Amino acid sequence: MNENITKRNELLAQTVIKGLKSRNMSGYYAASKEEAKQIALSLIPEGSSVTMGGGMSVHEIGLVDAIKEGNYNFIDRDAYEDKRAAMLAAYDADVFLSSSNAISQDGILVNIDGNANRVSAIAQGPRKVVMIVGMNKVCDDWDGAMKRARNVAAPINTQRFGLSTPCSKTGACMDCKSPDTICCQFLITRFSRHAGRIHVILVNDDLGF
Repeated sequence: MNENITKRNELLAQTVIKGLKSRNMSGYYAASKEEAKQIALSLIPEGSSVTMGGGMSVHEIGLVDAIKEGNYNFIDRDAYEDKRAAMLAAYDADVFLSSSNAISQDGILVNIDGNANRVSAIAQGPRKVVMIVGMNKVCDDWDGAMKRARNVAAPINTQRFGLSTPCSKTGACMDCKSPDTICCQFLITRFSRHAGRIHVILVNDDLGF
């Protein structure tokens, strides 16, 4: 990555980390995908039960493979015939892996979900939440973060899943009520009641959508 962009990301990340700290969440900056993976692994004790909500960024840094190959109990929902059972098992997991659709410079997390298994696990249940967030997802404020989630992340994900929604055809949110909509539940995390539960690793890269 261009060194000027890297320098900007380093400085901006410190602002976001400060914002997260003020909201009872922990923030970290990783200069590379490999460093992000190592930070994440340092937050996950061996023997932990680990699951995730489908975040592409978690895969992109190689964390899923590392968990599967390591001494962890990975609850792989893709291996479950009963998907509901896999989703329910996530609420009692030691660690939930995820990304965030967007994050404001002052540390507010914005996430949108269709089935709500991801946003509900971020809000409550798993003992620890570890998020992998590319610097491309940092927005000026929470309003900008919401716009990013609705107009960037949602349209791309509907296209990825082959869903028939207005945004999959226009590339922008139409505030639809389509049967295929994935914008069913909105979660704005502005403060964590439990210190040490939510950990956000900001990565000097463009990750996810």
